[in-house]
Amino acid sequence: MVRAGLSMILGGVADIEIVAEAADGSEVPPLVGEHRPDVVLMDIRMPGIDGLTATETLRRTSEPPEVVVLTTFHADAQVLRALRAGAAGFLLKDIAPGDLVQAIRKVAAGEPILSPAVTRQLITHVSDGGGPGEERGERARKLLERLSEREREVAMAVGQGKSNADIGRELYMSVPTVKAHVSRILTKLGLNNRVQVALLVYDAAS
Repeated sequence: MVRAGLSMILGGVADIEIVAEAADGSEVPPLVGEHRPDVVLMDIRMPGIDGLTATETLRRTSEPPEVVVLTTFHADAQVLRALRAGAAGFLLKDIAPGDLVQAIRKVAAGEPILSPAVTRQLITHVSDGGGPGEERGERARKLLERLSEREREVAMAVGQGKSNADIGRELYMSVPTVKAHVSRILTKLGLNNRVQVALLVYDAAS
């Protein structure tokens, strides 16, 4: 029923084309391979293979689509796991139609859809199997050591859920300079998006 509702909403939008639907996570990789969509709306809870496993599978492929996870709860521990796997953000299933369309457009343009407030809430209040653990924390600290001092400052600000404009004001940079730093951080650390940077900073501090 949720899938039918999403199809009805998105089917009438001129610049969005629905190329396939899946009822089970196992159907997702082959459908993505066949249709090469830009964005996948992924329900976390599905029969058979769940959305988290399907997301991890997609993100390991070459030229993966952007994945947006769907959930009924804004602080679901599985959402955090999906973000670690490389999802571009998440949406609540009761999102307004107009907001859904805008979110898909943003993700297709390479913008993660996770507000600073939600980023802070997830990192602060949601644990992933009881916390990052000593091994994950040590790994995160070693990764951050690869960055220059300025890049670490930007990464820490991203970890606090700050926008590029906020980071620019705080560190006396232009927004394009902040974007360039974020891009270099992602490349150096082998991450997909700024949400993963925020999670890495959280791990390193825990």
